[in-house]
Amino acid sequence: MTNYFPIHINIEYKTVVIVGGGHVATQKVTSLIPAKATIVVVSPTLDDSLFPLVEAGKITWREKEFEPRDLDDASLIIAATNDTSVNEAVQEAAQHWQLINRADAQAESDFITPATVRRGPLVLTVSTSGASPALARKIKADLEEQFDEIYDDYVCFLQQARLMIAAKFEKGQQRRSALQALLEPNLLEWTRRGEIDRREAYLQQLLMGEA
Repeated sequence: MTNYFPIHINIEYKTVVIVGGGHVATQKVTSLIPAKATIVVVSPTLDDSLFPLVEAGKITWREKEFEPRDLDDASLIIAATNDTSVNEAVQEAAQHWQLINRADAQAESDFITPATVRRGPLVLTVSTSGASPALARKIKADLEEQFDEIYDDYVCFLQQARLMIAAKFEKGQQRRSALQALLEPNLLEWTRRGEIDRREAYLQQLLMGEA
């Protein structure tokens, strides 16, 4: 079994080419949209759920059979057709500097896409390195329940609070203590209950060195 190196990669505005327009391609597109990649789908046909994304300009659809030149500008490549010969052709056409994922042949892939839970800046990923996709899906479901939608607001608050603390205090113990104090459990509970004033008051105390 391949021992993958986990990494979060910035693909904002970088071209990702997906060859295939069916169910698997749709899953890949869905996972790439939040990363703000430039998504190009190459396929003679397209899943109905993808048409609104084409119309909204969120993805580009090349309504055609795959050709090697379709990969010219790609940083990442995903071969997601149900035709092994086409996926093999995609792999053969890829340059050595281009990373490719084959949905039908993990062992031939440079990377795999883990199960992902997104809550604003918080990104949780789960992978069994292909050993048990069902387990990865189960753990993802557990994480979605544990880290619910409120974490979007909560983590955004922590992000802004961290910047304010960094601007207020020089590097040292006082800054470290203030950042550690942001993990006060009440902050999450106040966010969950919509008690934003209490949350902001606590932050102001931190900035004044009183908390």
